[in-house]
Amino acid sequence: MPEVRSSAAYRIAFAYSAAFALAVVLLGFAMYLVADADFRRQQDGLVRQEAANLAQEYDEGGLPDIASAIATREAGSSIKAFGYALFDRSGRRIAGSLDTPRPAHGLGTIVFRDPIEGLDSARAETRDLRGGYRLVVARDTEIMEGIDRTIVLLFGGAFVLVIAFGVVGALVLGGYLQRRLDGISGVARAIMAGDMAQRVPVGARGDEFDAVGAALNTMLDRIGQLMDNLRQVSSDVAHDLRTPLLRLRNQLEHVGTVEGAAARAIEQGDAVLALFASLLRIAEVEGGALARTFVPVDLSFLATEIAESFAPAFDDGGRRLIWAVAPDIAVLGDRELIAQALVNLLDNARLHTPPNTRIEIKLIADDTMARLSVCDNGPGVPLADHARILQRFARGEASRTTPGNGLGLSLVVAVATAHGGTVAVADNDPGLCVTLTLPRAAR
Repeated sequence: MPEVRSSAAYRIAFAYSAAFALAVVLLGFAMYLVADADFRRQQDGLVRQEAANLAQEYDEGGLPDIASAIATREAGSSIKAFGYALFDRSGRRIAGSLDTPRPAHGLGTIVFRDPIEGLDSARAETRDLRGGYRLVVARDTEIMEGIDRTIVLLFGGAFVLVIAFGVVGALVLGGYLQRRLDGISGVARAIMAGDMAQRVPVGARGDEFDAVGAALNTMLDRIGQLMDNLRQVSSDVAHDLRTPLLRLRNQLEHVGTVEGAAARAIEQGDAVLALFASLLRIAEVEGGALARTFVPVDLSFLATEIAESFAPAFDDGGRRLIWAVAPDIAVLGDRELIAQALVNLLDNARLHTPPNTRIEIKLIADDTMARLSVCDNGPGVPLADHARILQRFARGEASRTTPGNGLGLSLVVAVATAHGGTVAVADNDPGLCVTLTLPRAAR
């Protein structure tokens, strides 16, 4: 029971049941008042009608006829619910057996003496007749009181059933809510214990709990991905820094004895610094705080500008850079990051292709997405490595001897993700084609 009292799910369920029970009580009370008032109106109507009938008897036949009619009615078994009294001018009862003092004129409640039950009350219609006579027709309220008691008992029984069903329903509903919440909290405890593979169960109903569970699972998937990246980065940093640091150590041992050792040591140090700068830049982009600074960027102009700037360097290296850029394509983002992503794609193509390679920048768009591709007709990358080269420090076998640290395409992926886009690698037959897809800015 303490667990039930401390559970928000049970408290909500019991509060709902209590509110429902209160609504039933109020509705029952209102129905009782309406029914009671209707019964009283009906009873008053019967009393008035009976008094009118007897008054007509008096008007048509005088005192003997009304006295006879009263006697006949009191002797009949079907109308014993009525009581009658006829008073003369002096207040003496001259007909009927209703034992009551001469009441005032009109409709109201009177007190009479019942031979068996003693003093009792009744609804009565009192009429003045010609000759100073006063007619009293009364109807015992016992029938109406019996109906009222029956209604109260029925509503009381119904209320007890409502309370019983409400308690059972609250326990069932509270248990259901508690089980759903326990499922979520159980997954959270398992994850805190180190089982990062746990996920919140999501059913096919698609209710609010399923929506929350799906959102939590998406968040956990993202956290798991980031943790995998962190583990991969730690492993790759340890692996990739080993070689330049060993070289740096060897160069420092020969400083002063081997010509150019100091310059080579500085070069190795710069390589290490560049590696860490790239890692920090990727971490900054993946932090998710850049979206607040996004502005419309003319991607057509930016791609053309970078292509024109890089074309001479490609020509000097024996490669040819061409571009086919559709006009008036804008995206919402960070201009510097998008430019860095395109530069990285061009550097990747330049570093991993031989002379006489043709490299092409393509920019096309549909109604919602812009697609910026850098394609070449070089040796390409095996299909099995297409997904791997987008990971940090990933390098193909043919690229082991080329400069770089394997972070260029990783930064492109980080930029695409930060902008709500994607990066795809495809075979250019021959060569490789890397496509950066970004959402277009609203036009």
